Amino acid sequence: MKQSIRRAFLDTVPVLTGYVVLGFGFGIIMKANGFGILLTLAMSIFIYAGSMQYVAVGLFTGGASLVTAALTTLMVNARHLFYGISMLEHYKGTGRRKPYLIFALTDETYSLVCDGKPELPAEERNRYYLLVSLFDHVYWIAGSAAGAVVGTLVKFDSEGIDFALTALFVTVFLEQWLSTKKHLPALIGVVVSVLCLVVFGSESFLIPAMLLITLLLCLYREEKQ
Repeated sequence: MKQSIRRAFLDTVPVLTGYVVLGFGFGIIMKANGFGILLTLAMSIFIYAGSMQYVAVGLFTGGASLVTAALTTLMVNARHLFYGISMLEHYKGTGRRKPYLIFALTDETYSLVCDGKPELPAEERNRYYLLVSLFDHVYWIAGSAAGAVVGTLVKFDSEGIDFALTALFVTVFLEQWLSTKKHLPALIGVVVSVLCLVVFGSESFLIPAMLLITLLLCLYREEKQ
């Protein structure tokens, strides 16, 4: 068990550094917009969707309707549908852990568990999935709480803090790039995203990009086999 905890912790250190900063920024922005620590914590515990939590602040302050909030959430988090599909086989047999593993499958957690860890025995692998998911969740909650507390004690301009989200995605991409010699999947993601951004615009490119990336990655996987 100790070895599993150590392995999961070391693997999630890059996420720790990103989530604490990103969660801190979220806590600051929540406080700057007049929301309390309890709401910040509740969102980080029960919603746990970094980009959507940032977007939600704007929805709250803008008085968005439930329909608008629901559609926006679907658009922002549509990529998780594809994450979930690709993890069906990996999460099979995880038992009581499965509901939480599904809930906690963020971008960064997915980047750590998506290879399935075939070198680990089944039970240890399932334990690894759980520990990575739990560690990442705790990092996010801790960062959010710290930001909300500091935002209460110190007043400063929060403009630009939300750029931490973009910085974290870049960090995760670079970590994946450096950890593997096969860069074609990453290049497919970058090229398709840029093309869809140009064709569909910044408001509508996400779903077409994800669909096309999924199709190309499936073809790439079949070709490898």
